[in-house]
Amino acid sequence: MEDKHISLAEITIKSVILGVILSIILAAANTYLGLFAGMTVSASIPAAVVSMGILRMLRKSNILENNIVQTAASAGESLAAGVIFTMPALLLLNYWDSFNYLWVTLIAGFGGLLGVLFTIPLRRALIVEAKLKFPEGIATAEVLKSGHSEKGGLWQIGKAAVAGGLFKLSSATSGLRLWPEIVEYAGKIKGSIAYFGSNLSPALLAVGYIVGLNIAVLIFLGGLVNWLIAIPIYAAFQDWPGEMSAVQFAHELWATKTRYIGVGGMLVGGLWTVIKLRGPVVNGIKSGLKAYQKSNEGQKLDRTQRDMPFKWILVLIAASVVPLFLVYQIFIKDVTVALPMAVVMLTAGFIFSAVAGYMAGLVGSSNNPVSGITIATVLVSALLLVCLMGSDDANGPAAAIIVGAVVCCAAAIAGDNMQDLKAGYIVGATPWKQQVMQMVGTVSAALIMAPVLTLLLKAYGFAGHSSGGDGALAAPQASLMASVARGVFNRDLPWIFVIIGMGLGVGVIILDEVLKNRGSNFRTPVLAVAIGIYLPFELEVPIFLGGVIAWLVSRRNNNKAEINNQKGLLVASGLITGEALAGIALAVPVVIFKKDDVLAIANNQWGAWPGIVLLGMIAWWLYRTAKSR
Repeated sequence: MEDKHISLAEITIKSVILGVILSIILAAANTYLGLFAGMTVSASIPAAVVSMGILRMLRKSNILENNIVQTAASAGESLAAGVIFTMPALLLLNYWDSFNYLWVTLIAGFGGLLGVLFTIPLRRALIVEAKLKFPEGIATAEVLKSGHSEKGGLWQIGKAAVAGGLFKLSSATSGLRLWPEIVEYAGKIKGSIAYFGSNLSPALLAVGYIVGLNIAVLIFLGGLVNWLIAIPIYAAFQDWPGEMSAVQFAHELWATKTRYIGVGGMLVGGLWTVIKLRGPVVNGIKSGLKAYQKSNEGQKLDRTQRDMPFKWILVLIAASVVPLFLVYQIFIKDVTVALPMAVVMLTAGFIFSAVAGYMAGLVGSSNNPVSGITIATVLVSALLLVCLMGSDDANGPAAAIIVGAVVCCAAAIAGDNMQDLKAGYIVGATPWKQQVMQMVGTVSAALIMAPVLTLLLKAYGFAGHSSGGDGALAAPQASLMASVARGVFNRDLPWIFVIIGMGLGVGVIILDEVLKNRGSNFRTPVLAVAIGIYLPFELEVPIFLGGVIAWLVSRRNNNKAEINNQKGLLVASGLITGEALAGIALAVPVVIFKKDDVLAIANNQWGAWPGIVLLGMIAWWLYRTAKSR
């Protein structure tokens, strides 16, 4: 591998420029997707395909140059996840009334950089020595290796992006309104409530396709537990509010009570992940330090084994922690509290970055339990802050969210970083160059997060915030973080539901261990179930259908396809990208004209049937494309 690629250029002017541009685009697209659906997906493969298509048009390129571009570009998607899961919570807590550019950039940028730095010492143990799957990393490497013989990938993404964008334009509240975005029904049955709903979204269908049937089923089952069991049982013992419709009542019970079952499940899942992976994490650190020691002793390492020098890692970590400590000091205004919270941030950031990197090797970046990790961090930070500051401090919940934001950005970037390094290991890239480009992509994305968030806030608003209205973005994780932090300080967190969720989480973990011991292909990771419990049910139906399509494709292809066939993966990525970019584009006229119906021409007068039929046609297209050889 060394002899084959030693003369190939990696970091070039055009690869840096293209990597920065794609990082910004993917960060913007996944910001919308995450606030809308509560989930993001790995962007490495679509970034690799787009990179190959563009570099081929510019001038002769090589596989390592393409790999460098996707390394930088995928950082944008990952950083977006860390930001949107936490920072909107500061608005929901009424601590911020807008997204301050400096604060968002500092927290996102330095948190993401810590995620890169924390995982560098683990590269050798997790990628070279451990037998981990790193599914997106392997798939990205295969896409890169086949890129020069397969020229249709960019065309597949482009067609799907147009389809996803046009669908969003037609159905969005801020779009043409040819059909509604959500179809939902609820009714009162014998003193209780029955609910069903589905979002008409190609992007959610594509998310389900990418994560696969196992995860899609677990998310859907989590939704069934909440919306078809917990909510009806709880509603039966409540007085029906006369001013609310059945749909509104169901959503009210979910928002204020039953979704905390998911909080309990995610708390248990996050802690279980840390306990389960303590051995591999410690061994990874030891292995990385041994490699650095050999390098310092003068033993020459192959190009493909050279990481960023350890002394520079320490310098950069220190340089990142100092401004974050100053942020805490400005927010909390008490050095005796800011200092221990900075230590908590640093410790939790390293531990959870290591966990996220290891989990990316097991289940992939798209299924990484970043939200569960963040909820555990926010809850522990809030409890610690109550001890240090008292429960009456108005800044307490926001301070807990800031700690969670740094950890979330670090963990999200860490998982993505390990996937990219795995792809680079397979194709013969130079690790330290990838690590540099990961930082470049992280900083590029951090610089545009505040403007994108501001645009979406002004155009759509967030559910649960004064800006929210029809078509408001759900921002489910951020809403949950705000509720947990506020509940700890107000001492009104619905602990009974959290405890029920913790018990349910323990049961799911036991089931997963039983399935593991039996060698079952179907597993029950607790965080997937917990995510399903706290997501709105209408988001889970199309995700489940996408998982079914992935299963059908896998059966049709005799389970030989890598991540459900490359063509299908490209179409799914295009649907997500097109719908997300259309959502951002539709925000522009809303902000300019200060009204969300400026483009409306039908006001949903034909009902949901046109959308249902067209979504079915897109699902059929995805299936037909994916099963083709």
